[in-house]
Amino acid sequence: MRWTSTSGRRMLSAVLLVAAGLLVAACGGNGPAAASSGCTTVATNVAASTARVSGSWPYPNADLANTREAIGSRISSADVSKLAQAWAFKLTGKAAAGVRPYGSLTANPVVQNGVVYLQDLDSNVYALALATGKLDWEYRCNQPERSGPGPNGVAVADGKVYGLTPTTAFALSATTGRTIWADNDLLQKGQGTFGIQPQVANGRVYLASQYGSGPGGGVLLALSVSSGAVLWRFNTVAGAEPGVQSLGLGSGGAWETPLVSGSGSVTYGIGNPYQTPAAAIAHPAVELYTDSDVNLDAATGKLRWYYQGVPDDFKDYDMQASPISARIAGVSVVIGSGKMGYVYEMNAGTGKLLWKASVGAHNGHDDDSVEALEHRSTLTAPLTILPGSFGGVLTDLAVAGHSVYVATVDLPLTYPTLNLPTATKAAGSPTGEVEALSLATGKVEWDTKVPQLPLGAVTVSNDLVFTTLYNGVLVALNRGTGAVVYRHRLPTSTNSPIAIAGNTVIVPAGGPVTSTGGGHPQVVAYTALEEHRNEKSR
Repeated sequence: MRWTSTSGRRMLSAVLLVAAGLLVAACGGNGPAAASSGCTTVATNVAASTARVSGSWPYPNADLANTREAIGSRISSADVSKLAQAWAFKLTGKAAAGVRPYGSLTANPVVQNGVVYLQDLDSNVYALALATGKLDWEYRCNQPERSGPGPNGVAVADGKVYGLTPTTAFALSATTGRTIWADNDLLQKGQGTFGIQPQVANGRVYLASQYGSGPGGGVLLALSVSSGAVLWRFNTVAGAEPGVQSLGLGSGGAWETPLVSGSGSVTYGIGNPYQTPAAAIAHPAVELYTDSDVNLDAATGKLRWYYQGVPDDFKDYDMQASPISARIAGVSVVIGSGKMGYVYEMNAGTGKLLWKASVGAHNGHDDDSVEALEHRSTLTAPLTILPGSFGGVLTDLAVAGHSVYVATVDLPLTYPTLNLPTATKAAGSPTGEVEALSLATGKVEWDTKVPQLPLGAVTVSNDLVFTTLYNGVLVALNRGTGAVVYRHRLPTSTNSPIAIAGNTVIVPAGGPVTSTGGGHPQVVAYTALEEHRNEKSR
């Protein structure tokens, strides 16, 4: 998982304060149709703009395969230097203050039919005109996200917007923002809260909870798109968890958008068991299905296969990244990853591991969990780990052509005692890397160091790979060489992925105010302005 529980939030805050040196201030139901989300639709009094620009980013990760490749984008190394701000939409009210210590925006925008749909960390949903940034409507919830930091966010399909508050799933009219259905009776005691950006396909809404502290941990669900009725559930923790139960904290669950494949399956990346090193060493257990990619029958929720990256995890790692579908040499594969700092390629039909590759910085502790399982552990405190619990692959990957693109966080952390569920003391400066791997072999093709935490995932547009840095910088790298060819200072810090729709780069800039980047949380659009003007005038 990311940072569960109140104690986890305090730990993350301390990590950012001490290690990064960045953070200085932070700005029982009656069925789905009858339930209430506690939210209100606010329509603007301004007529919707008739200006239109082309392009879309129709799913949270661009497509159902989660590739994060901006198909149809015209932005390349030939014109990236011409990007200029086209508009900005600033958050107001409670949303502008954000959810400490994460800020206001962590979700990926979705763009369809000339409208940008976005959710903030207070669960509010906005519909903005792609051409102008003007607000069409807002679904105002003011319910802070609890699983920290989100990502939350919405999915859009067939004229409906699907999203979540911490306790409720809802469907809205994409045109008006009016509620179609809402269900606040999905989670039972001990199953946690919602914080995932859902996926929609084939008449089903796929979502998941985090914070699952009861038997079964966090739960995966599929709902009917028409009514919100539950079609199936899948518990992400199987069997007893002796190392987990003493903490009373959540385990398993899923944070990032699942993969929906054409073969009739859905694949989720699952969080960690959230246990202390001392407990995991004293009571070692595999802890299925934590730190795994889990492949289910999309219609029934029945398990097809799983691959576990880290058994008996005690470093708050996760295999949480959105799985990606790809093909290599005629074989369908699934790419998975997480905070343990490895990328895994699995056969899409069986889950068999084809290769795994270490990415980012490591300090020789990759086998600690296996040694604990085999009763060979000799760990003592203080214990410094790299990747740290805030490191490795924290955000979603991309696949384009014959390469996998990944951003890593290089931030070593130290356990002052083995009785803590996550390392809390910074042991170095926060930096990161962007890497390209061979889709066929996992071999590193290039590796570029960046001076700050790359928290904006990776996004491919033609011959470029985009990401954002935590201190508020949009960067683009050459896909072939990894050379940084573009840098742009954002109006504030950011820890959110971007969307690229046609000629427009949409950046949610709503991270916490930092010592090197600060300002009002906002969504900013950048375009090659001359082409933007020409499109709007058509």
